[in-house]
Amino acid sequence: MIDPISDMLTRIRNAQAARHAKVLIPASKLRLAIARVLEHEGFVEKVEKADHPESGHPQISVTLKYEQISHARRAGKIKGLQQVSKQGQRKYVRTTEIHQIKNGYGISVISTSQGVMTGKDARKKGLGGEMICLAW
Repeated sequence: MIDPISDMLTRIRNAQAARHAKVLIPASKLRLAIARVLEHEGFVEKVEKADHPESGHPQISVTLKYEQISHARRAGKIKGLQQVSKQGQRKYVRTTEIHQIKNGYGISVISTSQGVMTGKDARKKGLGGEMICLAW
């Protein structure tokens, strides 16, 4: 796997497009922190650390969240999930460069010196850092 963060985001996008209830992601501290931010902001239902049934390797189990549109239809809570900072080109932002995403309907996930948090929280604390991804 070349880029673990893009793999995580792609797994979540694909699972939601296929209307799965849960998705398993190989565990790391950064991926768990990103998933917890998405859970805290209401984009996913539940995040828990578990072991893979066959191999025993640590996994992150993400329970996806859906909105009921009508009696028979439901739509995923995540409309878009975009990686900003990539392995080939990192994207660092100052406090003043953190802006609203989709007029406040979305969030940016930023890795700061005080941990992984939303762009809104980083701006309140006066912190900059690496902008990992955007979710709306």
